[in-house]
Amino acid sequence: MKEKIEEVIQHVQKSEKVAQEDKPLIIEKLEEWREEDEAINDISVRFQNWWMEMEPIFAELGWI
Repeated sequence: MKEKIEEVIQHVQKSEKVAQEDKPLIIEKLEEWREEDEAINDISVRFQNWWMEMEPIFAELGWI
């Protein structure tokens, strides 16, 4: 998972879709998460919760 977080950090750094002023804060938080094993679990739970909320919407749109 730490490798995945590093991948995300690199993507954020290169992204043109993320505002330049937001990048340092996002990267700082990702770097904190990379060093905390519990935070990695927290990220997973947050994405699972988000998916549970969004899945019905995507299904209605026929995207899944």
